[in-house]
Amino acid sequence: MNHPRPDTRKAVSPQVSSHVTSAPEAAHGHGFDPKLRTQYANEPKVVHADRSVEPDKLTISDRNRLRHERSKSTYPHLNLTDGEFVILDIKRHPIGLLLPVMSAGLVILILMALLIMYPASTDTSAGLPIPSFEAVLWPVMLVMVLVAFGGLTAVWVYLQNQFYMTNESVIQEIQHSLFSRHEQTVSLGSIEDASFKQHGILQTMLNYGTIRLSTEGEETTYRFSYVANPRDQVATLNNAIEAFKNGRPVDPYEN
Repeated sequence: MNHPRPDTRKAVSPQVSSHVTSAPEAAHGHGFDPKLRTQYANEPKVVHADRSVEPDKLTISDRNRLRHERSKSTYPHLNLTDGEFVILDIKRHPIGLLLPVMSAGLVILILMALLIMYPASTDTSAGLPIPSFEAVLWPVMLVMVLVAFGGLTAVWVYLQNQFYMTNESVIQEIQHSLFSRHEQTVSLGSIEDASFKQHGILQTMLNYGTIRLSTEGEETTYRFSYVANPRDQVATLNNAIEAFKNGRPVDPYEN
């Protein structure tokens, strides 16, 4: 009777290899793309990165924590991360309010003058009939209210445009109209260049201008106009960007 011979070969554990971490640069054949091969690789037993489920929390000094709490209280609409605080709150120059305020005021003054000079007598014997003062008063008053509302709306929209710099990022809030608003946030590490521009005698004399930020990669440009004292604002921005990229604390009050 023949007995089966025992298998003396050693069990070989399967070697899990991966081409994801070492994708070839080229290969013969049609339709081969190493990037697509890497993207659609199906290797459930291969771990390419080890990420902690509960990462250690950053150690934040009491001073920065106090600044963070103050910033959260002063700017509750900003989405500040733990330990992030506002360094710059750039305000627009009041010169930008001149045009809407003067335009609305001029129109209202003209309408008031027309009411004052409107003839009190509505005698039609000398010419064409004219409406009575009471008939003209309410339409003109309505127009004046609408003009005043438009001027106040323009002022509100102008003041709602905000520019902040924190110890981590730059936040720009743009208000286009009453119902049109968007927010832009860019990390200090992504900013490639920060500069300002002053054009004309008026901007130079009143010391206001436009701040320009350009980012790396997509080369997106951010602009914020009517900035008061733009030279000092850009100097603070550049110092913060340099400190952030070099791993130093972004704190203009340390020096």
